Amino acid sequence: MRVIRNRDYRLLLAANFVSFTGDWILGAGLAYQVYVLTGSTLASAAMVLASLLPKVTLGSFAGVLADRWDRRRTMIVCNLLLAVTLLPLLLVDHPGRAPIVYAVAAVQSALAVCFASAEAALVPALVPEKDLITANAMNGQARDVARLTGAALGGVLAATGGIRLITLADAATFAVAAALLTLIRHRVVRAGGSAAAPRLAGQWREGTRITLTDRTLRTLMAFALITGVGEAIMMTLMAPFVRDVLHGGNEAYGTIMAAQAIGGLAGGMVATLIGHRFPPRLLLGAGAVVFGLLDLALFLYPLAAGVVWPAPIIMVLVGLPSALTLAGLTTVFQTATSDSHRGRVFGAITALQAAAMLIGIGLAGALPAHIGIVPVIAVQGAGYLTAGLLVLAVLRPERVSEPRFDGAAEVVVEAGAGDHSVRA
Repeated sequence: MRVIRNRDYRLLLAANFVSFTGDWILGAGLAYQVYVLTGSTLASAAMVLASLLPKVTLGSFAGVLADRWDRRRTMIVCNLLLAVTLLPLLLVDHPGRAPIVYAVAAVQSALAVCFASAEAALVPALVPEKDLITANAMNGQARDVARLTGAALGGVLAATGGIRLITLADAATFAVAAALLTLIRHRVVRAGGSAAAPRLAGQWREGTRITLTDRTLRTLMAFALITGVGEAIMMTLMAPFVRDVLHGGNEAYGTIMAAQAIGGLAGGMVATLIGHRFPPRLLLGAGAVVFGLLDLALFLYPLAAGVVWPAPIIMVLVGLPSALTLAGLTTVFQTATSDSHRGRVFGAITALQAAAMLIGIGLAGALPAHIGIVPVIAVQGAGYLTAGLLVLAVLRPERVSEPRFDGAAEVVVEAGAGDHSVRA
């Protein structure tokens, strides 16, 4: 309730929900429309590639920008730009204009990285450290609800009005999100002003150095690398797994995906209610271990019994450790970084995870023909199990509970509150 009563956090949560819903409207609807328009699976793969490459190449630089600028303002501008840069999709009406889709997907991905870096860095400024786990769990819950709502709306809107309708709907969600963010009162004015700001390249090198020299952050980088490969493999091979291994059809695939969403919602509720009672490092490590074990059970049980019904049950159960892992991961990152470097560290981790996903997509495309689907898709479960054990072995509670400070003073201005405080 303390988090819910926080006005600025409520506005951020509402803006994120609206924006995430639009993302899923576009993601679900556009993937369908591109395939209808071109009839090519290669075109669909090109769209995924266009979305990943900007994260790899620009992710860490986007994080630097999030550290240089006021994060609330950065998020507002990103939402407005996301709305505007969608509009070229209105011109896509035949296969020859499919390259417009790839260009828009790339620009949207680059802006989304900048937004995500600013958002991840802003949350610790809005809520006290003791409430971070709850706040991050609630944010994850908003993402899950937005996924269910947006994916369903995306399919309906795509069938009703095609690319034009889903484009306008997504642009509207970005405009609403920007309007909500303007109501946030929190402001940060860094000492020294923009004229004294160091060069972009220097800040990027500094952020990279901090990420690589800090034990906690190195562990998070390893976690992102290991799990990113598995996530991409699962995303690529889940449909073939249901069809060729479980011998299920479209209905079975839809049931399993719906079960995953339901499990995520239930897990998010539990994480919101009890997550704050446990150290973030334990939520991350133990959550990933349980997640990995359940994933291995999901992908390996068909070796003994090729039936569909256990899969939805396991997918629901996976929701709890998944939510706890996400809340723990975000909180460990936020408490292991100082405010002045938080954006660029997040950007570096995002870039590494996107690179890992590119590797995973390549493995998912090349290996099943030689060794089968099950051994390849099981890499996701093995990866989470390994990454969770790594976190539990390497990180100590005191390593993630002490916030990092860079020694520079910053002035935090709460507009309308009538007071100022100085943090050193």
